[in-house]
Amino acid sequence: MTFQIDETHDVNLESWVESANDPETDFPIQNLPLCTLPEDDVVATVIGDQVLDLFSFVESDAGGAYLHSIKDEIEEAGATREGLFDLFDHWPGGPFEASGAVRRLIRRILVDLLRRDNPILRDDPEFREQVLSPLDQVDLALPTRLTPGNYTDFYASLYHATNVGSMFRPDNPLLPNYKHMPIAYHGRASSIVPSGTEIRRPCGQRAPVAGPREAGDGPTFGACRLLDYELEVGLIVGRGNELGEPIPIEQAEDHVLGMVLVNDWSARDIQKWEYQPLGPFLAKSFATTVSPFIVTMEALAPFRTPALDRPQGDPSPLPYLTSEQNREAGGIDITLEVFIQSEQMRERGFSPMRLSRGNFKDMYWTVAQMVAHHTCNGCNLRPGDLLASGTISGPTREARGCLLELSWDGDPWASPPRIFPGTQRTPIQLPTGESRTFLEDGDEVVIRGFCEREGFRRIGFGTCRGRIVPAAAP
Repeated sequence: MTFQIDETHDVNLESWVESANDPETDFPIQNLPLCTLPEDDVVATVIGDQVLDLFSFVESDAGGAYLHSIKDEIEEAGATREGLFDLFDHWPGGPFEASGAVRRLIRRILVDLLRRDNPILRDDPEFREQVLSPLDQVDLALPTRLTPGNYTDFYASLYHATNVGSMFRPDNPLLPNYKHMPIAYHGRASSIVPSGTEIRRPCGQRAPVAGPREAGDGPTFGACRLLDYELEVGLIVGRGNELGEPIPIEQAEDHVLGMVLVNDWSARDIQKWEYQPLGPFLAKSFATTVSPFIVTMEALAPFRTPALDRPQGDPSPLPYLTSEQNREAGGIDITLEVFIQSEQMRERGFSPMRLSRGNFKDMYWTVAQMVAHHTCNGCNLRPGDLLASGTISGPTREARGCLLELSWDGDPWASPPRIFPGTQRTPIQLPTGESRTFLEDGDEVVIRGFCEREGFRRIGFGTCRGRIVPAAAP
């Protein structure tokens, strides 16, 4: 699918919800992300500082009258009023499984209802009270009603893969398969948690201490000492595919409803000991934090960019991983920032400090390539599945997407490259005088994301946050 720029992206559109017209808001009328109201598990959208309960709207008399007034447009999209009612009441189906035409219809309906000159909600305070709630008074759940049934984590940033590989395999940082296919592992869906959930420091087996040691010394069990965050975005699957039926790259994005922010917490010392030969396990499965707002692929249409130019000499993707559309518009220009606030910073009134600033357009593998490869063997994706990008890093130190990289003094992208052992590090200095190479108890990590382009409204993803609490007693 090619996501078209249309009248819903008009920079001059304004809403009767005045907070949505603030240039700094993440949620202008041009965005309208989807989310879930936890009390009734129904679909909502966000406009400025308000949450609109879409189910309550469509089941109301006024909402029904409005939908009847546009019945021709609804039928043209292949939908019905009853069908829209079901869409907003049923997760993880509903908008997930809607066709592209119905999704575009939903977006046009929402923009029409919320634009400044539409009186249906604007001039009916009693109706507004039924369907609108202040965002800061709503405890939003995961973006889907249920924990995603499946969670896949990719490794799609060449910069991240090269940095990490250079720390531990300086003579061979990238394994031979990396530039031929998107690498991923199947993660633990049950430990996906909504933004704001406290993250308990995990315990596990830690690698033996490096260097001379007594014969027979082995791993130790205890709390993770090298706890890290990973800056990622996630794809929320819309329509699935039948088992045994691959999704062609030309159709891949038609199966993606939208994107969220993801923090894939990592226990580096546990990971170092356990990841060979089968990859991540306990070092990753203790928690993954997801933001509550699904920014739809339709809302992201103005921010498409060409796929990353591959370095000279890199292999061309195999035919199932390439298309003209993907080459020309497979990237998405999303600025991503990570902030930290320690316990001392909170106590002394310091605001969160920015650690890094990167961009999703720097990824080696695109959204469409990840979906096409995931299903090329016939694997069936399901509505509501989460596919995370892997750590998003860029070519500069400031753009590194985790503390493992940020505190490392090597730079394989410098001219000439500087490759140092993984232990050569410069701690991150906090405004309190504290320093960090990895996370301490009490640290809160906050991820933000937004899109900007001249001639269009800035749209954002909200925040994805989590605070570290001490490990459970043995």
